[in-house]
Amino acid sequence: MMQLTDHRSETGKMILNFGPSHPATHGTLRVIMELDGETVVKSTPEIGYLHSGFEKLGEDLDFNQYITITDRMNYLSPLCNNVAYALSAEKLMEIEVPRRAQYIRVLMCELSRIADHILSIGMQAVDIGAFTVFLYGFRLREEIYDLFEIATGTRLTTSYTRVGGLMRDIPEDFDKAVVRVLDQVDEVLNDIETLLNKNRIWHNRTKDVGVISKEDAISYGLSGPMARASGIDWDIRVKEPYSSYSDFDFDVIIALNGDVFDRYLVRTEEIRQSEKICRQVINDMPSGDINIDPDHKFNLPPKEEVYNSIEGLIHHFEITMPNRGMEPPAGESYVPTESPNGELGYYIVSNGGRTPYRVRTRPPSFINYSILSQIMDGQMLSDAVAILGSMNIIAGELDR
Repeated sequence: MMQLTDHRSETGKMILNFGPSHPATHGTLRVIMELDGETVVKSTPEIGYLHSGFEKLGEDLDFNQYITITDRMNYLSPLCNNVAYALSAEKLMEIEVPRRAQYIRVLMCELSRIADHILSIGMQAVDIGAFTVFLYGFRLREEIYDLFEIATGTRLTTSYTRVGGLMRDIPEDFDKAVVRVLDQVDEVLNDIETLLNKNRIWHNRTKDVGVISKEDAISYGLSGPMARASGIDWDIRVKEPYSSYSDFDFDVIIALNGDVFDRYLVRTEEIRQSEKICRQVINDMPSGDINIDPDHKFNLPPKEEVYNSIEGLIHHFEITMPNRGMEPPAGESYVPTESPNGELGYYIVSNGGRTPYRVRTRPPSFINYSILSQIMDGQMLSDAVAILGSMNIIAGELDR
């Protein structure tokens, strides 16, 4: 009798590089995955593909020059970075900007939140296959960038804030332009939600995928939509108000499941709350200056004075030339802010010199990304794109 031999052999685990060339990793993220079939057994993120030395540059640039660096840390909502750094520097120098400047900063930050969230939702959708959602969101984002161009002179890296105020006031009739864009927000969100909220494919790809428990979110120090989607009632605009946020009425959006679907829902509702804040800013905008006292040694004089008077030229010279200018007291400062991705703050150490002794950033992407390995393990390979998209990692602030 012939004996049959089983020639089947066990398959071993496979190591796969997910990124940085994968479109969903945007050329900057790499995750080394160990796969058992299509199940992720182990995932190890590797960062540093966009390292630019942003923090080290802070030691060689004065406090206003460094504003241009903050733009490039998060290129989806650079105005939020501008404001966060300016607030920390102003705390160090013990100065408070006029109320009108505070309101304009809030307006710019909330418009940035809408633009950031709508692009995040669009990119997450297009990664999974819902390309139309991306087009809806990108069109609204372009409208908001038109507003930034009107107010700041540029669309992306605005460098709009100054320590002690703003580069310039918003132009006449800017409020009407803002309202025209805000009127489109609900329509765009309704179109997106019509496509996704009851879509069976979207549910299958996002519900119960990448679940983060409330306990894990607290343990890893998550913030922003990722924390609030896991049931954590924490929003710095409410808990530790800055820049007159206490003047505005809005809701903190909380979800309970902590999965990819809930993170999407939190962002869509936060867009509506940002729209609500923007309308309140427009309606209640105070009059007055947008910079501190012109005689203050931290404040650049208006360009008209620089170009047309010797006093203005000397004032500008005194502030901008080496070994002169703003010299804050020795000390340290940190102001937490609620950026679109979570807690963003700049820790500044001063030795009394013209430039900071040290600048460190508390970037939400770096902290939020730390939980990737835990929530990715045990998921299917196809879920990796959905999970990563729901985290909205921005490599500029991740690597710094």
